[in-house]
Formats: sequence, structure tokens, C-alpha cells
Amino acid sequence: MSAEQPPSRTAKIIGVKESLVLIQVDENTPIMKNELGYICVGNERLKAEVLRVRRRTADMQVFEDTRGVKVGDKVELTGEMLSAVLGPGLLGQVFDGLLNPLHALADNYGFFLPRGISVPALDQKKTWHFEPVVAVGAKVSPGGVIGTVPEGEFKHKIMVPFNEPEPVEITWTRSGEMGVDEVAARYKTSKGIERDMTLSQRWAVRKPIPEALIRRRYAERLYPTEPITTATRIIDTFFPIAQGGTGCIPGPFGAGKTVLQSCIARYSTVDIVIIVACGERAGEVVETITEYPEAKDPRTGGTLMDRTIIICNTSSMPVAAREASIYTGITLGEYFRQMGYHVLLIADSTSRWAQAMRETSGRMEEIPGEEAFPAYLDSSVKNIYERAGVLRCPDGSTGSLTMIGTVSPAGGNFEEPVTQATLGTVKTFLGLSADRAYRRFYPAIDPLISWSRYLDQLGSWFTGNLDVNWVRDVKSMQQLLEQGDGIYQMMQVTGEEGITEEDFITWQKSLLLDMVYLQQDAFDEIDACMPRERQLESFRLLKGLIDADYRFKDKDEGRGFFTELTSLYKNWNYSAPGSSEFERYRKEITALATQHGYITPSEAQSS
Repeated sequence: MSAEQPPSRTAKIIGVKESLVLIQVDENTPIMKNELGYICVGNERLKAEVLRVRRRTADMQVFEDTRGVKVGDKVELTGEMLSAVLGPGLLGQVFDGLLNPLHALADNYGFFLPRGISVPALDQKKTWHFEPVVAVGAKVSPGGVIGTVPEGEFKHKIMVPFNEPEPVEITWTRSGEMGVDEVAARYKTSKGIERDMTLSQRWAVRKPIPEALIRRRYAERLYPTEPITTATRIIDTFFPIAQGGTGCIPGPFGAGKTVLQSCIARYSTVDIVIIVACGERAGEVVETITEYPEAKDPRTGGTLMDRTIIICNTSSMPVAAREASIYTGITLGEYFRQMGYHVLLIADSTSRWAQAMRETSGRMEEIPGEEAFPAYLDSSVKNIYERAGVLRCPDGSTGSLTMIGTVSPAGGNFEEPVTQATLGTVKTFLGLSADRAYRRFYPAIDPLISWSRYLDQLGSWFTGNLDVNWVRDVKSMQQLLEQGDGIYQMMQVTGEEGITEEDFITWQKSLLLDMVYLQQDAFDEIDACMPRERQLESFRLLKGLIDADYRFKDKDEGRGFFTELTSLYKNWNYSAPGSSEFERYRKEITALATQHGYITPSEAQSS
């Protein structure tokens, strides 16, 4: 939507402290928190954001290197908040934290970027075929759809600006090829003001898109009612994440966070994936950028990048932009949710985002909280996760934004402030264990410390779509893992001789569950992605094997049985459903178990 340019307003710098500058305005110049400004250094214009206002002075964080910035330099104030451009052309792109397309920056300026450079987020030369879906004279609510643009496999909906307070009347529209900044329609507000609409609009990233729409009853926030399927067994079965829910993956260095989030992004039952690489090492981010365009999308058959957006702000980039990158990613996620799509946002990692806040807070000389993090850390963490959720959109469609944040606690200490603030907010906690990662367990999710509140919350979905006893059976398997761990700890003191044969078999059963169900092979095409239907089949078979009352001559025979059973079951996991190997290994599993007292379900019914 076109907007009138605000009158020119300026300020001057009266202090510089690393990436923070103190500016002063005259008595007639208004200024607001989170307002965007540009610091003029010669021919360069450095983007900055107002963090705090005190009478005629304000603190601004600069998103670029501040070398050469000095007292007396001019600052141009825009009257606008830090915003993202929303429109067709976002999918498949790699942006920095301020939504500059990195490939376009590299093409225009090389790999060593000068300061003060920005490139439009959307390609200004590319044209899109706009097809209106409303007629002239139609009344459309804020966020309502006036037309669509094909973008890959998706219909990109063009919507009435979200900040309109009341429904508008369409006065003119057209169809055909046009650029993102060309006028596609005109509408008249309730006050009689006529405005132009283009294929794109801007939105302040720190403000939730649906906030006013929900308050005015044009949209409705819904309760999550079903889980997403990640194709990772331990998550889908034991620690599910709701569609539109929240989760976190904390873990030390080397515990497999990057591989796990890559598998979740690739195989999850969502439409669009947004990855915010916030402050991570450049090597890991480069791996993500190069891997996704080449990775085959199991859902569409194209490349994974076709439905992915990457916000890239590595540890080598300015720390101030790191803090803004998560808000940019969430805003893009909310935008696609408004179209009725299911979006997955992975933030890697919120620890680096919190560290950026800590640095900025220290420069502003605010009263520190625990471990020098700002006192408002807990509320800031809650604010970003609360923007996830399920939404009924103004056009009647339903979209969702699921947010998973990875946390990188120093030394794997889950008691540090960022992890604790996150745990008090999310509803799924997937704690990675250094010990399990060292033993080459993947995923290294520790089932004894992880939890999910969605297992009970979505109980009706599991009952209706999987099994009437699903939640009960999953909890019994969790209890088996706890019993097995207790027996194992006892064995560390007394050895196998100090436990009964019954306890030894219980421990072997818990080990079987861990080895063949909780672990997967991320590099095997079959085992890396297990659909929920096969998870149900596998879980039923495994529970029957575990519930059986086996008879062994001694512990050595029992150990040999479970070792052979584990090997057969892993081979079954690697076998494609319907193949000869799939049926053969299943029969071998049943035959081996039957030799020691296992009763098949059909035998149990006949008896």
C-alpha cells in the first residue's frame, strides 16, 4: 500500500558507545521507541533503531559497524518502525536479519559488503500474474483476500492491509502481469479515503500481525487440536509438538541440534519452513544454505528450498541485527499463516539472540538480572513464543505457526537463565544429552529429562486417529525407560550378579525400546522418515514384544535373545513397507520371540 512520506526530521549524535549511539532532538521534533533512523557518515547511511527515549535524548542501536561515527553526526529519523516487506517472492530466498537478500547483495557488491548498503527484499523487476477474486463494490475486511498470485505450488494471497481499522470497499481492480510495487487495486475506507493497493505491504516486525484483527473479531485464535508429524519417532510418539504449538531443543555443542532441526524441517507435515540462523557459526549456516537447494523435498518432489525462507545472521555479523532477525522471521511466519498455510519456524539459536540483548542492555547501563542478562529476558522470551498459534483467518481458512527454538546453554547447563525462561514458556522440551551423543545415539534426545504437555492435551486426537489406548501405552513405555535406568544405575554398583533375573529382563526390554524405537538413522532414506502410520504399526509390535513374559535358562540366554531381536528389528526399520525384506524380517522377529514365550495378538485372541 502506498503511504505519504513523513516530513524530514533530524537529530544529532551526542555520544557513541560501540554499536550504541546517543542522539538528541530539538523540542519540536517528536521521536518514538523502535523508530527507524539513518546515521549519516559521509556518503554512507547506517540503519539504526531507537531503543529508549528520555525527554529530548534517545538511545539507538546501529545495525552495522560504527567505525567513523562521531559526536555531531546527523541522524535522519523516518517516523517508521523497523518493518518487513511482505509480498510474493519471499519463498526460496536467503535474507539477513534486516531482510536484505544476500544473493542480490553478493551479485551487486561482491562478498565483502560495504556499509550502509541495502537491497529491496522483493525483486523489483520480476512480474507476477495477479488474479482478483472480488468484484468492484465488494466489502472486504482487514486481512481479507482481494486476489491471488501463483508462487510455485502455493497461491500467494494478496490481502487488504492488516492495519485498516474497518472493512473497506473495492473501487477498482485489474488482472494480469505486474510487479510487486504496481497498483493492483484501489479501495475506499470507511472515512471515504481512497487508497492504492500493490502486491506488497509493510509491517512493523515487533508487532504481531493478527493482534488488532483478533481484537476486532476479524480473526480468531484457536486451540491447537492436532500434532505435526516430524517423522522422528521419539518426538511424534513420546514428546509430540502441536500444530501451532511451541517447543525447544536445548543441548550442548556436538549433541546434534543442527542435524535434528534439518530432519524436522525436511519431513514435518507443514507447508512452509522458515529458518532463522541467529548468531550461529558461519560454517553451520553455510552448510544449511548449500544443503537446502540441493535436498529433495519428500512432499513435492522439488527442492526443499522452494518452500523455505532462511534468515541468516551469523556470529560474524553485527550483533544488533541478530536481535532483530528473530522478529523478522516471526513476522514472515505470521504473514503466511494469514494466508491459511501451516508454517514451521525454527530459531537457531535463541541463546545467541539473548546474548545480543545482554550486550545491548549492558551498553545502555540497565540494571542486570541473573548472569548479566536483562531483567526483562523472561518476558521477551514469552513474547516471541506467544506469537505462535493456530488462527482462523478473515477469509475463513485456518493457518498455524509452529515455533521450535534451539538453545545452546554454555557447558550444557540447563539451569542457565535462557533455558529456564524458555522452559517456562514452551510446551515441549526436547533435551539433548551429551552422553547419548557421545555414544552415537541419534537423535540424542534424553527420554528421562524431556517432556511434552501436548501428549495429554491432544489425547482425543491420538485416541481417534491412532489407538484408543495410545496415551496410556506411551506412558507405560516411558515408565519402562525409567525402570530400566534405575536398574542400570544399580548395576553400576553391584554388577549383573546383584540384580534379579526379572530386573535384568526389564532392563533388556528398556534397552530394546531405546535401541530400535528411540533411535533412528538420519542418513538412511527409509529409517530417517517414518510416517505416523508405520510408527503406529511399529509401536504396536514393539509393545507386544515388551509385554510378553519370556522364559530363559539364565541371563546369558536372555542377553543373546535381546541382542538378536534388536538386530532383526533394526533391519526391519531399514526395510521399505511392502517389500519382501519388510515381511521377512517381521516374520523372523515374531518367530524368534515365539521361541521364548511370546504370544502373537491372533493367538492371544483365540486363547
